[in-house]
Amino acid sequence: MTVRAAWLLPNGQTREDTRLAPLGTMTPDSAMTTRDGVIAGGTALNASGTSAMQVQVATGRAVVQGTTAQGAYPVAVTSPETLTIADGHAQFTRIDSIVLRVLDGLYDTSGQTLARVEVVQGDATSTPTAPNMPPAALRLWDVTVPAGTSAGTGGLTWASALADRRRYTAAYGGIIPRGWGLSFSGSYPGQYRDNGAGLDRWDGTAWQPLAPSVGWTTVALASGYTNNGNGQGPVRYRRIDIAGVSHMQWRGGVSWTTSGTPPNSAQPLAAAVPAAARPANLASVPIAAGGVPIKADFQTSGVLRLITATGVTTWASFTGVQYPLDA
Repeated sequence: MTVRAAWLLPNGQTREDTRLAPLGTMTPDSAMTTRDGVIAGGTALNASGTSAMQVQVATGRAVVQGTTAQGAYPVAVTSPETLTIADGHAQFTRIDSIVLRVLDGLYDTSGQTLARVEVVQGDATSTPTAPNMPPAALRLWDVTVPAGTSAGTGGLTWASALADRRRYTAAYGGIIPRGWGLSFSGSYPGQYRDNGAGLDRWDGTAWQPLAPSVGWTTVALASGYTNNGNGQGPVRYRRIDIAGVSHMQWRGGVSWTTSGTPPNSAQPLAAAVPAAARPANLASVPIAAGGVPIKADFQTSGVLRLITATGVTTWASFTGVQYPLDA
């Protein structure tokens, strides 16, 4: 057997099944269901084209959730599985899905008791969508099959045909790795997930960023402003954590042509900053400017406005600006 499921076989779970399958309490979805998904590690359940119409799914482990009464099945694919994609429709494109599926005759009408990797064929239409999942199945990959595709016409272009649909799960209390789709709710306060740039924590209602990226985001400037004012580089910001509190940090400088009041109603940014970069309360920060110090107001709406003083010349600096985002 190359696809093994623990807690399934009627004649008993083998010792190898126990060693290979991912046993233990996994991330919950509810009081009695488990978040299904791939167990991250190496190239778990990766897919690659091996011939014109054949695709191979690599080894890996996963958890497949059935109905609430059925429970979750730990599954291990212990040898690469090769699948054949059916020829394309004469007129329309379709989308097939490669899935990891558990068949359990106690809960379905299959009359079988096994786990397997299989292809669920989608409908060929003018606006194709991925097929609905059968019971106790985990979607791994989507395969777009253009009209008329077959081995005789050259087969599938695998680089563009395959779309990664693996989502991930973890042991209870573990951080869920980023996978396909971040639009899921947490199941308990204190749960963590990887958002691709940092960590999010579920507070019971929404995901709250905990450790966002420390990379700098360069902003677009409004008409009349240019970057590198007073040689201080482009205007950029990043979100950082200081003692558990999220802060915004800015750097760089802007310049304008004519001494006096800056252009565009003293608003140097072309657009409001994103919601995640806005303070809960008005943040007024003294900054350096050509001739005299002035103030930068970072408003709750995301607008940045310079509060100028008499004698300002043609540049302002944001280097060193930092303020908390919480209330």
